[in-house]
Amino acid sequence: MKILSIETSCDESAISILEAESLPADKQGEFNNVTFKILADNLISQIEIHKEYGGVFPALAKREHSKNLIPILRKTLTDAKLGNSTAKSKDTWTPGVQVEKVEEILEREPELLKLFMEYIPTIEIPEIDAIAVTQGPGLEPALWVGINFAKALSLVWDKPLIPVNHMEGHLLASLGNSESEEIKFPAIGLLVSGGHTELILMNKIGSYEKIGQTRDDAVGEAFDKVARMMDLPYPGGPEISKLAQLQREIRTPTTNSYSDYENIKLPRPMINTDDFDFSFSGLKTSVLYLIKNIKKELSNESLDRVAVAREDERDKSRSYEEKISSSTDFAKQNPSLQIQDESLKKHSNEIELPQEIKQQIALEFEKAVTEILIKKTQKAIEKYGAKTLILGGGVTANNHIRESFKNLEKESDIKVLIPEKELSTDNSVMIGIAGYFEYLKQKEKGQLLKATDLEGLRADGNLRL
Repeated sequence: MKILSIETSCDESAISILEAESLPADKQGEFNNVTFKILADNLISQIEIHKEYGGVFPALAKREHSKNLIPILRKTLTDAKLGNSTAKSKDTWTPGVQVEKVEEILEREPELLKLFMEYIPTIEIPEIDAIAVTQGPGLEPALWVGINFAKALSLVWDKPLIPVNHMEGHLLASLGNSESEEIKFPAIGLLVSGGHTELILMNKIGSYEKIGQTRDDAVGEAFDKVARMMDLPYPGGPEISKLAQLQREIRTPTTNSYSDYENIKLPRPMINTDDFDFSFSGLKTSVLYLIKNIKKELSNESLDRVAVAREDERDKSRSYEEKISSSTDFAKQNPSLQIQDESLKKHSNEIELPQEIKQQIALEFEKAVTEILIKKTQKAIEKYGAKTLILGGGVTANNHIRESFKNLEKESDIKVLIPEKELSTDNSVMIGIAGYFEYLKQKEKGQLLKATDLEGLRADGNLRL
């Protein structure tokens, strides 16, 4: 079967068309009897647009989704060789009594409505079996655009609509890998993203029990906040990863004045607790105070340099060490220097951290996060006798985290499934995969959503797995 899937939960507008194919009997595994072929996959990112805000601005994301969806749909249908333009075909949608309903569905997205009415009547109804769309969790203004678009398509094409949990999509994203492998149950899923850090027990696809979660900040949120503390650009997670990798490549001891910070150590909160919960707020706060202390020391160094320079004008015969030792007395005798002293202390937070210190902090922060994730996940695997570990969420794009979990596979008797990088961050392929399994479940129960059943379908920013 073919599924058209739509993703608009945050700042990525994405549409894909997947074909789910049953495996031959001799190749079917104990649990996985299907493979997914990506016929088309297109995405428009809004990262550059949101950079100036330091994060995603919901109203702006909503507007951009409204502009993007029809162009993406056009390219996706073309790539999949579906929906050929032919105004005379009997298989096109002819606007009639349904126009009022389409206008009602898209009344809050006027730009999308205009583009919809210009394009959809000009193409053949594509040979797809269902439409899948992200229902939540996510930013509700953004979610609504995708949901309303999917509703309108479901209506005019007369296709069943499948609401999908975004986090289930992340959990199943690795099934879209070019060389997907069988999931053996029980399995443990680790979801790590900007809004989630959860450990999930899976006894089968569609059966999920949350056994652990963050008690405060999600891991992706912690990455972004630490990045802002170091004045790194948005999105912060990849920037921290880049700095950490630069520091790993330094193998010789530094010789500059900042070498004291080479051995930065951060805590690993809750790493040894008996439960499967996480906490990253304390780690984030430790970085905050570390940066403040470093900036204060750098500010004091600047003050000492000013004092030495001023005093040098009076007596060039004394050594640098003597000048440093007497700089405080000299400052008291010089009101202008006292003013500068107070100014330096007041504005110490405005001092830019040297690149090397940023790299050292990034490396230690990334190591701390990874060690916590590994340790907690290992505990869950051991307790529940998991045969497969599945990673999902945007943070799985982090190279060090990916490599560390792959090493876990080598060290223990468990299969580790990690989505390919393009399937780690938000995408519509994962929505199509999750949509396929939801379709089977709804069909078995006789609960497939048709155009007449869509009134109750709403965006849910806090939808739970």
